[in-house]
Formats: sequence, structure tokens, C-alpha cells
Amino acid sequence: MKHVIFGGDGFVGRHLAQKLLADGEQVVIADIVKDNIDFYRDAEIVHCDVTRPEDVARVAMSADDMIYNLSAKMLSPLQVRAKRHEFFYPVNYDGTKNIIEAMDKAGANRLVHFTTDMIYGHTVTFPMTEEHPVAPLGEYGQSKLDTEHLAAEWRERGMSISLFRPRLIIGPGRLGILEKLFKLVDYNLPVPMIGSGRNPYQFISVFDCAEAARLAWKAGVPNEAYNLGSVNPPPVRKLLGDLIRHAGSKSFLIPTPGWAVKRTLDLFDLMNMPIMDPEQYLIADENCVLDVGKGERQLGWVPQYRDEDMLIAAYDEYHAKKAPGASVASGQVAPAE
Repeated sequence: MKHVIFGGDGFVGRHLAQKLLADGEQVVIADIVKDNIDFYRDAEIVHCDVTRPEDVARVAMSADDMIYNLSAKMLSPLQVRAKRHEFFYPVNYDGTKNIIEAMDKAGANRLVHFTTDMIYGHTVTFPMTEEHPVAPLGEYGQSKLDTEHLAAEWRERGMSISLFRPRLIIGPGRLGILEKLFKLVDYNLPVPMIGSGRNPYQFISVFDCAEAARLAWKAGVPNEAYNLGSVNPPPVRKLLGDLIRHAGSKSFLIPTPGWAVKRTLDLFDLMNMPIMDPEQYLIADENCVLDVGKGERQLGWVPQYRDEDMLIAAYDEYHAKKAPGASVASGQVAPAE
């Protein structure tokens, strides 16, 4: 058998490839780019745009192969309201459909597929288990939820599909929305919070995500959905306060009325001048914490990285790359997935 990773050059995909190659497995990277080849020098690389069924059909798959779908359009770069559907759906939904249909033709029936915690929307119960109600707040979350509905249909036809719903994934090579925060800290500027900052904020490490995907394969690809997040996330004010102290910055935290900030951001969004995506700011002051116990019980997966350490490591990497004479090594830049 071989492991075929669609989106294998992406943030999680390249770390998963590295793990599987270290295990002595045969790996195929199917991606539209190959910028991070240092991560998977021993893998076979196939150019593939998942939005094109003919590209996906050219990726050789057989009945006993293990397939992973990590191709995705993310919430960065920001999109104006009118363009969000056409930005997210061709890759997130149509791409997934193309992959599953190609698997079916090849007789392959095992898939690990990443969606997002954004399918949940506003917090209804705390912490959020996998049975939490789903009500996405935008096109990104909806596109991912629609792939879960697609997975349910194919499960009924005999496929085994494990779904993963991660919180904000961070690790070497990806900044996203964190870059704005790090700039404020570097310039000793005030750091506004949406709300009081007493609510916890949860990340998930890219390394923990890659290990979850590997363990799903080892467990036989259960027909289940799993939350991916850290354990015991700290309040926002502690998380950001620790970062400011670590940076030696004179920045300070400013609590704000959450409702007023959200309405202001709504206005900018309506004017096609988004500052943040609504799927991010609408839940920023809520207790959005995923319960990750199911992954431990069924897969033996336990997150290894703390939120405080992940944020500080991301800042240190950002700062190191800004240093005079610094160069970005191959394999350290995450594409816009």
C-alpha cells in the first residue's frame, strides 16, 4: 500500500508526510505546488489541482491505499463578502468531491479528511464535544460542513472516513492572523482584545494534527469525527500577557466591549473593507474550547503542545526571520492553502 496525501505540500500535509516517511511508508504528495520538498525528499510528487477532476484522476490510487485530504482554502488571505463562496468552495467542497469520486473509481475506501471547528459557530455548550450543534457563521465553515455531509453519504456506500475538526493550527512556517498581533507587540503598541480577555483561547499544534492523522490510519480509519485542540487553554489575557513579557515589549492589553467591536467589524465587512473574517471575530469573546477526549479514547491521541509555548515559539520564529541578514530556509514557508 501507499499513502496518498492531497495537499501534501501544505502546512499539515508536509509534516504528516515526514512522519510517514520516517515510519518507512511509501508516500505520494499530490499538490498544486512543491515548495517544501525538504520535508519529503523520498516521496513521489504528483502535480494536482484538486479543482480539476482530470488532475485528480491522474493520481494513481489502488484499493489498499490510504488517502488523506489536506487540501484547503483557509481564512487567510481575507476575502470580501461577495467573493467568499467562489474562494472557498472550488477547493474545499468540489476538490473533496473530486477526490472521493476518484477513490471510488480506484476502489480505494479509506480517507482521513480535515474540516474545521468553524462548523460549530457560536458556543452552545462548553466545552464543545463532537456532538455540539453545527451552525457555521460564514462560507469557510459552511464549505467544510458540506464536505462532512458528503462524507456521510459515502460512508453509507462503504467508505471509511475519519474527520478531524481542528482549532487554529499554528507551528513553524505559518503566521496568518498572528502576524498582526506580533507587529503590535514589536512596536510596543496597545493590544486590543475583543471582550474582557477572561475567556480561554485554544490552539492546536501542526505536529499534533499530523500525529492525529497518522493514528487514524493506525486505528483502521474509524467512521468518526474528532476535535483537535490543546489541553487546558489559558485565558486570552494570560496568553497575550505572557507573550508581551516574553518579548520584553511595552505593549499592554486593552479590554473592549465585545458587542461594540463586533458591530464595528460588521460595518467594515459590509463596506467590503474586512479587518478580520466574521468567522473569527464573532466568536472571539466566547468560550470556544473543544473537548478532545474522544481522540484519546479511540485513537490514543493526546496533544503534546501548550498554547503558551506555541504562541511564543511562533513569535520567536517571526522575530528571527525579521533579523538583519536572516534568510528563510526551504520548507519553512506555508503556502496559502
